Amino acid sequence: MKLLQIPTANLEERIKEEMEENPALEYTDEGEEPTDDYNLNESEDSDFEGDSEDVELSNDTADKVDLDDFLRREDDEGGGYDSGDDYYGGGGEERTGSPVRVENNFHDHLLDQLGMLELDERTHKIAEQVIGSIDEDGYLRREITALVDDLAFGQNIYTSVEEVTDILTQIQNQFDPPGVGAWTLQECLLLQLKRQPQTKPVKNAVAVIDKYFNEFIKKHYDKIQRHLGLNNDQFKEVINIIIKLNPKPGSAFAIVNKAESYIIPDFFVFNNNGVLELSLNAKNAPELRVSEGYKEMMRAYDRGDKKDKRQKEALLFIKQKLDAAKWFIDAIKQRQHTLLQTMQAIIEFQREFFLTGDETTLRPMILKDIAQRTQLDVSTVSRVANSKFVQTEFGTYKLKYFFSEALQTESGEEVSTREVKTILNEIIGGENKRKPYSDEKLTDMLQEKGYNIARRTVAKYREQLNIPVARLRKEL
Repeated sequence: MKLLQIPTANLEERIKEEMEENPALEYTDEGEEPTDDYNLNESEDSDFEGDSEDVELSNDTADKVDLDDFLRREDDEGGGYDSGDDYYGGGGEERTGSPVRVENNFHDHLLDQLGMLELDERTHKIAEQVIGSIDEDGYLRREITALVDDLAFGQNIYTSVEEVTDILTQIQNQFDPPGVGAWTLQECLLLQLKRQPQTKPVKNAVAVIDKYFNEFIKKHYDKIQRHLGLNNDQFKEVINIIIKLNPKPGSAFAIVNKAESYIIPDFFVFNNNGVLELSLNAKNAPELRVSEGYKEMMRAYDRGDKKDKRQKEALLFIKQKLDAAKWFIDAIKQRQHTLLQTMQAIIEFQREFFLTGDETTLRPMILKDIAQRTQLDVSTVSRVANSKFVQTEFGTYKLKYFFSEALQTESGEEVSTREVKTILNEIIGGENKRKPYSDEKLTDMLQEKGYNIARRTVAKYREQLNIPVARLRKEL
């Protein structure tokens, strides 16, 4: 179940971890048929059963196969284990490492600018403490009094609220990006506006944020415009200045997680003249096998004349590794089978969508529907649906996208809630942004189209689509 839940992007890393822990598992050589069986004589199990404590440990093992020799041979053949330069012998080929990407993060960028301030060693440490308390978004989240205490107890530097505030003010007024070191969003926007040339529109923007901030975030534009005495064009210019400000000054330095920056699809669906063809990403089907070296070790120990305690322990160790390798190969194959089985059932259920790409053709479908078709547990289907992606000629979708509940039309026909959300999104996308539709109006429009839906359901779907209420959708 854990392997099933791992996305394709992380499966290769998981396999590498298993191979590092278990040297009996390896990739199949190119062009070679993978094998996952190994022959054990019936007598082997009895070799490490019984009263092994009664067996004396023999030192006469020169003519026996030594486990270390086999492990060393596996390493020499490229088993992937690095035992150091001494093991391979000095004077070998020089090993080259992969280049490491060096990134200048947000706090390093701020610390680099400390040179602009003429600070002595003591004040420099205070400034470093202030910068260290600024979060990744660029905001200062700690009270000045807490910074004073931190400096006293942590660095034995005694300062005052006034001194720390003065240093913070210098950072706010001189450091890039503008707005850094603010306590609140309002202060952050004001700091950015004060860095701009103080033209009439900028001064009006400062007045909006300074005096009418609550009205601004609630989009009570008429009230602000009336108080400032601005016409529509003048006020639109002010709003354009404000919306270009950065509410998170530190966000430009955020390090993007490589694994989250792109999607690796687990499945590919192609329309071949009306026939939907499903294929699994090749990364989901690695060619693994049980190490031939470990199989040979097993045979060599089994052929030995004497079975002392040390040899039995070595034989048990090898058998455990072989069993673990075979189990992992079987688990990978079971993962492939479950993925294909689940995806095939989804394709058959949502055939019209995969042929046309039209979201309105999606049928109501819940986890139980696919579980019944595949004879799998609902929890198994859920693990597949929540972590896998499919690439179609219409785009790449998360499998969870195809699951939705049913909603009845006036004629009694069941339609997918996905279809209702799509139409709702289209209605809101085409509305007059000066006078956006209320939830009541949206409900009436959907009911006119034949969808039997309540206002609270419309509000729920709107929130699921991350669409704000009508007042916050209003534009000038």
